[in-house]
Amino acid sequence: MKRPIVAQADEGQESGFSSQNEAPVQTLDRLLGQSCRTYAAHPAFLCLGHSFCYAQIEQSALHFASWLQAQGLSSGTRVAVMLPNLPQYPVAIYGILRAGGVVVNCNPLYTPRELEFQLRDAEVEYLLVLENFAHTVADIRVPSLRHIIVTQVGDFMGFRGIILNQILHYWKKAIPPWTLPGAQPFNTILSQGAQLPFTCPSLTADHLAFLQYTGGTTGRAKGAMLSHGNIMANLTQVGEWVKDALVPGEERVVTALPLYHIFALTANCLLFWKLGATNLLIPNPRDIPALVKTLSRFPMTVFTGVNTLFAALLHHPRFSQIDFSHFKATLGGGMAVQPEIAEKWARVTGCPINQAYGLTETSPAVTLHPMTLEGFDGSIGHALPETEISLRTDEGHEVGEGESGEICVRGPQVMKGYWQQAEESTAVFWPDGFLKTGDIGRWGPGEMLFLLDRKKDMIKVSGFNVYPNEIEAVISQHPDVQEVAAIGVDDPHSGQAIKVFVVRRHPQLTTESLLTYCHHQLTGYKIPRQVEFRDSLPHSTIGKVLRRALKE
Repeated sequence: MKRPIVAQADEGQESGFSSQNEAPVQTLDRLLGQSCRTYAAHPAFLCLGHSFCYAQIEQSALHFASWLQAQGLSSGTRVAVMLPNLPQYPVAIYGILRAGGVVVNCNPLYTPRELEFQLRDAEVEYLLVLENFAHTVADIRVPSLRHIIVTQVGDFMGFRGIILNQILHYWKKAIPPWTLPGAQPFNTILSQGAQLPFTCPSLTADHLAFLQYTGGTTGRAKGAMLSHGNIMANLTQVGEWVKDALVPGEERVVTALPLYHIFALTANCLLFWKLGATNLLIPNPRDIPALVKTLSRFPMTVFTGVNTLFAALLHHPRFSQIDFSHFKATLGGGMAVQPEIAEKWARVTGCPINQAYGLTETSPAVTLHPMTLEGFDGSIGHALPETEISLRTDEGHEVGEGESGEICVRGPQVMKGYWQQAEESTAVFWPDGFLKTGDIGRWGPGEMLFLLDRKKDMIKVSGFNVYPNEIEAVISQHPDVQEVAAIGVDDPHSGQAIKVFVVRRHPQLTTESLLTYCHHQLTGYKIPRQVEFRDSLPHSTIGKVLRRALKE
């Protein structure tokens, strides 16, 4: 059956920070500005040993906004940001939003083909890129692109940053050669912007804030149109959920997930900006030894991550030696957290993993486990305030209690649609306004929702539904398995058969011993028929295993 609205936000508190004598803010630029003024002297972002207070972020963002307006940016103009986790990122997105523009996040690891497609599709006019990836931009041609802005890792870090840039250039040789005629340094345009006037744009909740690109449920990459109202609603929804656990102005959050991904963008950057937290930015989370060393010096209270990141940290021998006495909350999302990893994380850190669920099209949060969680139950929690969830068949019928169905969502955080793709936008919604997520779930005790798997990843073995997540969760508990992924392959007898890709922790693991283990843990039709050992598995930018790449 359809789950109704679970809770309502407090009346008059649509965005937080509003007093009784002040109308609630409706747009992100106003919300972020309020936080910058409220917590002006408080450290906002830490990165590579350098600290940036909220007042510095606001001032730099204002200079960027003034420069953009002086170049002719008008409300709705798309501005692309191609940066890893550096302080330039929050300055850029706040400046773009403050000028009235729309942020188009780009993965810095895009190939020229991928980048060109996204910039052309979004009709981007401005691009801010880290110098390390400028060579990718040099290989593309985008007719709408009028201004290219290049920044260096050490920008904003004073004399120390100058030294860092020299090291990256001449000692580490980390900057591939590039030529971009007319490109301007980010620091230069900020200096220019400091001398220019600024006009506050007339924005409303309906104006676009982000074009966030996603594979969606079908087809090629699409730009999810997320309005100021969508993101503001999600910040309020999650804020209501965590308000009794987190204290404004006191939290210290670790941001290892990339900010250009919707999970870290909303949860780490915007939510904790709203809360006046200190945000530790990790530019390269793949360097686990360096990450562990950094964490040992930062008294964190909140950590967000995905299963692969949790596992990698737990495997490092020095992670368990970190002081976790200030630790309050761990938020897991992006992919299913495996029970073995959750149990070990809670044992080592003293803090359980709260699973959340969402997607780009929902800004992103849909459900979150209660912050009073004492143990890991595998669920993705309850629907957030003002959010309705309906589990449906392919024909749109509600499934019965205990049955699985596609998770469909309706709420103020759901996107306006896909950019310039009317047919795709229509296809992804039911007539009553519920968004089809492409994920399969079932209701558990106490209105808790359990995520089973992606609809397109489900494997049909002799008419039985097999969820790869279940197979992966079982095999990952084998002591000689480091990582595993399961997919369906064609089979002349059963329609499909299960194939697993395994990264071994110990080389003595064989196909025979792994299958023997599976026979003791899984019913017959769930046992893999093929096993392929690999040195590594393909991952997305947030560490999610890419089953699609394995199928291809």
